[in-house]
Order: sequence, then structure tokens, then C-alpha cells
Amino acid sequence: MAHFIPCNNTHDATHIADLYFKEVLKFHKIPRSIVSDRDTKFLSHFWVNLWKKLGTTLKYSTTCHPHTDGQTEVTNRTLEVLLRTLMKSNLMLWDQLLTHTELAHNKTPTKTTGLSPFKVVYGIGPLSLLDLTPPPMDSKPNMEATKRVQEIQELHKKIRGKIE
Repeated sequence: MAHFIPCNNTHDATHIADLYFKEVLKFHKIPRSIVSDRDTKFLSHFWVNLWKKLGTTLKYSTTCHPHTDGQTEVTNRTLEVLLRTLMKSNLMLWDQLLTHTELAHNKTPTKTTGLSPFKVVYGIGPLSLLDLTPPPMDSKPNMEATKRVQEIQELHKKIRGKIE
């Protein structure tokens, strides 16, 4: 599962760590490893010590071997394509489109698993607008569903009687 968080080049390691804890940790536990480039903020004393104390291994890509984690490379390419498609000519919207891009990326099934990252993490796919539309009025009711609803209503009626 990928998370796309807007930030700019002037942010230091402390700010990037704050963004991580604010935007990612609330959904996931502390990672066992992090793959990143060799930007100075990810090589800083603060960054290295923070993750060492949390028990996270830092994996850095190198010039000779940039594909430390092929998944990261594919995600970065996907993000670039999605943003270019959504932004078209208005380059100033990139940060506002990250949420839409993240959802599109995480709900798309991968070739490897045949499942979306969202489904792998949560066990279900995210709802879309089509999932929220009511069924057509001319559709026939499902008899088993109707029977199940009646059973639940009767059970609730019995429980309500016992409570009273």
C-alpha cells in the first residue's frame, strides 16, 4: 500500500519524520525496513538514530544499484504517470491531486497478486460511487436476503421482549 504525502525539498529530516508519523503510522505499525534514496535528509544523524531506536532497518539505493526495492521503482513510475494524466497542463495542482492518485493506485489490482493493495491490507476493496448507488427500482428482491432480514428482525423482537 502506498501513501503519497506532499512535501518540498526544503523540509529537513525532522519534518519528514513528523509527516511520516502523522500521515502513515496512524494506518500501519512501525516498519521493519524503509527503502530510500541517499538524500542528505535520509542520511542525517537524526534520521538514522530515530529508526535505529525504533528497530527499523534503513535500506539505501545506490548509483550502481538503484533498484534496491523494485516495488519502490514501480510505485514511483506509477505516481508519475498518474499525476501527469490528472494534472494535464495545470502543474500547480499536483499536491491537491495526491489523494486521488493514492486512492487510484491503491485500488488497482497488481499483476503479481491480482489484488489491489487496499484489498491485501484491509481484506476488502474500497467503496466507489457505484457501490453507493441504490439498486434500480425494477430489480427483484432476493428471497434469501428477505428471509435473513426477517430472521434478524424476529431475533431482535425476542431480545427486546426479554429485556423488557
